[in-house]
Amino acid sequence: MDRPRTLGELRATGYCPTSVKEEMRRNLVRKLLAREPLFPGILGYDDTVLPQLVNALLARHDLLVLGLRGQAKTRLLRQLASFLDEAIPIVAGSEINDDPLAPIGASSRARIAREGDDTPIEWVGRERRYQEKLATPDVTVADLFGEIDLIKHAEGRYLSDEATLHFGLVPRANRGIFCINELPDLAPKIQVALFNVLQERDLQVRGYAVRFPLDLCLVFSANPEDYTSRGRIVTPLKDRIGSVVRTHYPPTRELGIAITEANAWLRRDGTPVFVPHFMKEVLEETARRARTSPAVSAHSGVSVRLTIACMELLASNAERRALLLGEPLAVPRLSDLPAVAAGARGKLERSLEEDEEEDAIFEALAAEAVAAVFAEHARVADLAPVVEAFGPGRQLLVGDRLPSADCARALAELPALARAVSSLLARTVPDEEMRQAPAVQASALELLLEGLHRAGKLSKKRLAEGSAFGR
Repeated sequence: MDRPRTLGELRATGYCPTSVKEEMRRNLVRKLLAREPLFPGILGYDDTVLPQLVNALLARHDLLVLGLRGQAKTRLLRQLASFLDEAIPIVAGSEINDDPLAPIGASSRARIAREGDDTPIEWVGRERRYQEKLATPDVTVADLFGEIDLIKHAEGRYLSDEATLHFGLVPRANRGIFCINELPDLAPKIQVALFNVLQERDLQVRGYAVRFPLDLCLVFSANPEDYTSRGRIVTPLKDRIGSVVRTHYPPTRELGIAITEANAWLRRDGTPVFVPHFMKEVLEETARRARTSPAVSAHSGVSVRLTIACMELLASNAERRALLLGEPLAVPRLSDLPAVAAGARGKLERSLEEDEEEDAIFEALAAEAVAAVFAEHARVADLAPVVEAFGPGRQLLVGDRLPSADCARALAELPALARAVSSLLARTVPDEEMRQAPAVQASALELLLEGLHRAGKLSKKRLAEGSAFGR
């Protein structure tokens, strides 16, 4: 697209300056009328979080997204850039994105006075108009707002001259969106420095008489202040933020599974990976139980990154087995669960009263999840023939290093178990061809055996090569 390249050409188009919040509101209204997706890829917030966000944007508010770890806060905020225009004009070379028809910087004003309609302009895309800063305790006022540039001063400029200033991140984000992640981590004095920007929409640097009427949408993310020991949001700052939007974890297991499926890397090169739905349910149920477990700190939460990382490791362990044994399909089993402990470490924060290690907590939660998922897909009374098939001394060995062909032989020898596996797969695996795959049947077999063990119907003995189930 041919765009004006000088101030005169821009004036000729009838261009009128508009504030960034009005710009975002205009584009949001257009998307709402056209029924366009507003936050693609964000699942589970359609009736809760997104209406609050939309209302805040329509009201032209600065906003704070408040929630526990792993609730897509940063992803939500980054998508706000989609409500900006495709590109806006600035005075060429402006450090603070000066509007050619309403410049606020002294250098831009001087250039326009000198060059008039021949002043060159540049076009800045929406991706450059979203700026983000992770709050850390070492962030200074100079980082965010600016500082005296002693080199410029040494070159002969007066300290009272605006040209001696080096602009910080906030003024450089002028006419755009500026995001501060983990706001409580900012030192209180830095939070206080944001007061004027939020309320009066201006900026002062080092007490100078230089004031910049900034055009910004300020957005923040934070964990609830009562849940963090690192810091807190000072009360006057919260008072100046227009809207506070609360996020949450997936309210249902199926929604959690959908989020994991959308984010986990399961399409591997080479050996295809198939994860039965009941294995996805086990992982998601483990995370859901962790969020309510007294062994896990409720103040920290349990991120959806736990299920994503564990799902990827679960698939990787199945992929490794398929590669080593030369099997055509990689299918996770319950015996692969110990391999996902690496993905849970660091994501389960123990409560103060809990002495158990993370691995032990995850194992206990996973065992509860297996029992719950088994109970939803099978009735112990209906599996009585399976239990009876395990006569005195009869054991069945399963493990993550055993080939799927071993499962096929066991099902041939135990018709009652074969029928139970077929019944389970008929309810959980829609594809008939996939239900016949030995690797899929091995996964279903392990769920039935482990479920019967959890119900007290079969014994389980841990061996070096796997686990032996019997009566």
